[in-house]
Amino acid sequence: MNAALVVIFIAMGLALLAGLAARYGRDMDLAQWTVAARGLGGFFVFLLLAGEHFSAFVFLGASGFAYGKGGSAIYGLVYATLGWCMGYWMLPPIWRYARAHNLLSQPDFFTHKYNSPALGVLVSLVGIVALIPYMVLQFRGLGIIVATASYGSISDSMAIWLAAAVISGYVVVSGVRGAAWTSIVKDITILVVAVFLGTYLPIHYYGSHGAMFASIEAAKPGFLALPKLGENVWWWDSSILISLLGLFMWPQVFASIYTAKHPRVFRWNAAVMPLYTLLTLFVTFCGYAAIQQIPGLTGKQIDLALFQLSIKTFDPWFVGVVGAAGMLASLVPGSVMVMGVATLFANNLYRPARPGVSDAHIGTVARLAVPVVALVVVYFSLNGGSTLVALLLMAYSFMTQLAPSLFMSLSRRNFVTRQGAIAGICVGVATVAYIALSGLTLARIFPGLPEELHDVNVGIVGLVANAVTMTAVSLATRGRTSSS
Repeated sequence: MNAALVVIFIAMGLALLAGLAARYGRDMDLAQWTVAARGLGGFFVFLLLAGEHFSAFVFLGASGFAYGKGGSAIYGLVYATLGWCMGYWMLPPIWRYARAHNLLSQPDFFTHKYNSPALGVLVSLVGIVALIPYMVLQFRGLGIIVATASYGSISDSMAIWLAAAVISGYVVVSGVRGAAWTSIVKDITILVVAVFLGTYLPIHYYGSHGAMFASIEAAKPGFLALPKLGENVWWWDSSILISLLGLFMWPQVFASIYTAKHPRVFRWNAAVMPLYTLLTLFVTFCGYAAIQQIPGLTGKQIDLALFQLSIKTFDPWFVGVVGAAGMLASLVPGSVMVMGVATLFANNLYRPARPGVSDAHIGTVARLAVPVVALVVVYFSLNGGSTLVALLLMAYSFMTQLAPSLFMSLSRRNFVTRQGAIAGICVGVATVAYIALSGLTLARIFPGLPEELHDVNVGIVGLVANAVTMTAVSLATRGRTSSS
């Protein structure tokens, strides 16, 4: 067993111990298990929400995107920062409404706001369909990271099985508090590793960050600017908009919001989180540093840019530290996602089918669902093909389809009816799915558009179809029903 693998196993063991210890001294009833009895302070809510947005795919994707696409990679930093500005105003009213009505999940919010159990079921199904491929890619990313950082001492499939076992163990025992406590280990490790790598690697190989960018520009002129076609300014702006609107639409994010003990928590988080988002910038620096030091990576190999450069630069024990950081960046959000799907199934699909069952019964069903969900994710992680990648590309656009009806529900005079909300979400999701699965592009849908507009994110089409349908159906049904 090499030094890198020892470090990775130690980090995994610490994460498991932290997750299990979170239960100490608490009776894990349904409210405690799902939303920590709405008692978490700003620090733990920060860790949960930060964990959602700094996953293994930041280590793989942000560095790989910088390596392969150049200047376009900064879009992730922009949308996350703008999203937290939106969250400053958006999250407190969601928390107040959830607390007043004792809500436990995202579908509960839609059900109560629009007085429609059917809408709650629809939101649950959309969330599950979007989260499964997202979790699969998290687990695959973890497998790639551990296999690469351990110099092949442990296979990616074995790493995936170990992650599923660890996640199932502490989530079943400690619920959302387990994820919050595990985030302590994760965020400390990531903070140190990301800042160090993003600072050291450019200086080590180029002398300074400025010299690194000058060297890249000399070798690949124009690479650091947005191209005219492809990931151009239209793609950049539309992708930021889609990602911005979808930032808080995920079901596990709603569960994290509900855990807070006071709405001031979100104002504090909105002020601090953009600084945390700067960690993404340090990771992109690693991708840029690898361009001339690890040349020739193509296709999926570009996602390994950070780890290949780390292996070239550092001793095995420190490569293990980098691998541990990437592993934890997958483990924490993966655990919250697994718990989110289990909660959606138990609370919003099983409960309506068994009216009158107790919260204790729902809690048992949710806990039993955790290892089942983990096994499903492991199966698709080990056996899924390219269709899962297509599903992941749809996932964010799927969740963004909840944005129009959610934003309208926060207004003082919401004209949207339950029928309008359901119709809008269905049309938006169907549009996104059809475009993604059929391979349609804006160039084929609107051939008369200027060439540079062909690269607009197609999720915009689904969002527009959603908003138009929601408005038309709501106006048509306004006289017969109204939202609460």
